Amino acid sequence: MSLLAIPFGLIGAFFFLAATIGLLRLPDFYSRAHAAAKCDTVGAGSILLALAFALCPGLASFQLLGLAILILIAGPTASHALARAADRRGVAPWTTDDP
Repeated sequence: MSLLAIPFGLIGAFFFLAATIGLLRLPDFYSRAHAAAKCDTVGAGSILLALAFALCPGLASFQLLGLAILILIAGPTASHALARAADRRGVAPWTTDDP
């Protein structure tokens, strides 16, 4: 089972790196929120799966899987709520006319 943990850990690290680059490089709040929500959700889910595989069958593995499911639901929901609040407050999306 530890052999399954390595690819999932690497996938998680890659997605966390992609989210970090997206937060630094993307031009506006909406693009950054999208990058953070998608990449962090997949990254955290992959790393939690890697930890569950590394621990093998046991109570801790089931707890980690439950946490992964919670993150898969809560991450995009929170990002959507933030983007909706920003839209209602009048935060304008980036356009090609912006400097």
